[in-house]
Amino acid sequence: MIERYTNKAMENLFSDESRFEAYWQIELAVLEAYVELGVVPFSDYEAIKAKAKVDVKRIQEIEEITRHDVVAFTRQISECLGEEKRWVHYGLTSTDVVDTAMSLLYKKANAVILTHLDSLLKAVKDKAIAYENTPCIGRTHGMHGEIISFGFKWANYYDELMRGVARFKVAAAELEACKLSGAMGNFANIAPEVQDLVAKKLGLKSSAIATQVLPRDLHEAYASALAILISTEEKIAVEIRNLSRTEINEVAEGFSKGQKGSSAMPQKRNPIASENITGCARMIRGYLTSIMEDNALYHERDISHSSVERVAFIDSIILFDYASARMAGVINNLEVYPERMKRNIDLSKGAIFSQRVLNTLVEKGVAREVAYDAIQPYAIAASLGGEPFKDAIAKLPLIQNAFSKEELDSLFDEAYYLRRTKEVYSRIPSLLD
Repeated sequence: MIERYTNKAMENLFSDESRFEAYWQIELAVLEAYVELGVVPFSDYEAIKAKAKVDVKRIQEIEEITRHDVVAFTRQISECLGEEKRWVHYGLTSTDVVDTAMSLLYKKANAVILTHLDSLLKAVKDKAIAYENTPCIGRTHGMHGEIISFGFKWANYYDELMRGVARFKVAAAELEACKLSGAMGNFANIAPEVQDLVAKKLGLKSSAIATQVLPRDLHEAYASALAILISTEEKIAVEIRNLSRTEINEVAEGFSKGQKGSSAMPQKRNPIASENITGCARMIRGYLTSIMEDNALYHERDISHSSVERVAFIDSIILFDYASARMAGVINNLEVYPERMKRNIDLSKGAIFSQRVLNTLVEKGVAREVAYDAIQPYAIAASLGGEPFKDAIAKLPLIQNAFSKEELDSLFDEAYYLRRTKEVYSRIPSLLD
């Protein structure tokens, strides 16, 4: 991933240096298990641990000849050692080391991601609580519907994000797996106890069964969890973008001192971060297609998945982390304009109260179809800038026979639409913690 879209905490996590150090961490953990099982002499293990050092430049030189990065790695390590080098990579195949080392790196990445997801959840929760009783217009098909609270939007996002984070945690735990079962995965040249001991030492899940590689449905599930979560973040970003339109103007992204929106138009203040998050979501969904192709390998393994995982899978992780952290920042710094929300509520001249008038007429014994057809023309006319809806229908005999003036006025109360907001919030227990 390019530097622009990489957070500092992720910057070096998947570098060659980090990857080869993780390889060595696996090799050492295997040697420790062998010592514990009485296979490798403790003195040899101590000598290997003391003398071996990872030299990425030398590994790259050897790889120019071997055309195999793990062989280059093990040979570079062996160059540091004496007779004890015979135990390096003993009983292992290259993907034992690679898959388990990558699981270690994924585990570290997941810890970073969860930190940013926690920040995102808190930011969304804070908005839900702060604007629980702030009325705004709800829209369907882009058209004014009825009043909701601005916080209600954020409560919905919070609930959806909570589901997404739960999926992510399950997929992450499954991906953080240890596989040390040899070239065919049948433990012919390495005892299952080695895998179990290493998994426990490194805090990984010991794979029940594998071929030469861990099954890639683990990667598919993980990448899918990222794609689903980023779709929720994109949903929030798109709403911010729409509510930032000049004609709506209910929110605006924070705008720092000296920031510019356009090289040509000084008045511009664009929702660029939300647009950026939308673009990140597109890329992650695009990467998902390639990742979903990686499970069907030839027989017990081929390397058609390798390039995808070196690029698409890693980029998805880094990009998702970047987008999540940026989304949290956008929400924390979001400017909210309740007075503009009130103005927008009033745009339809009361037409948004038409359902309540309709329902109350039904309660008073009027046939639904009769009531609907009677008030619809006046609701549409008001929405188009005509006579206010309440004034127009007040002249109808149907309305005059059903309501007193006070009763009719009561049907146009904004508070009616927020009366169950707290009850809805209580259905999401963690929202009120």
